[in-house]
Amino acid sequence: MSEKLTGTDRLQGLEQLPHWQEVTGRDAIFRRFEFRNFNQAFGFMTRAALQAEKMNHHPEWFNVYRTVDVTLTTHDADGLTILDLKLAKFMDKCFSEF
Repeated sequence: MSEKLTGTDRLQGLEQLPHWQEVTGRDAIFRRFEFRNFNQAFGFMTRAALQAEKMNHHPEWFNVYRTVDVTLTTHDADGLTILDLKLAKFMDKCFSEF
């Protein structure tokens, strides 16, 4: 299990994710990804799902047509961990390739 991020580690980690925002009332981060069409959105979700499975760390997400809303938090740690930051970076990289 990963440790919950606090202090400098948390701030530095979030600085590297400028497109993500902290969720009010939760120790989590959120990002909305918008694609040109459903195929791209589904392709993104497929790549992210494969990575999440490798990491054994799964996102909370919601998809409608070309939009994918993602919330990341580590339930076992009751908050944000390095796993969330790593998965967010992977998702950002995938998104940039579409």
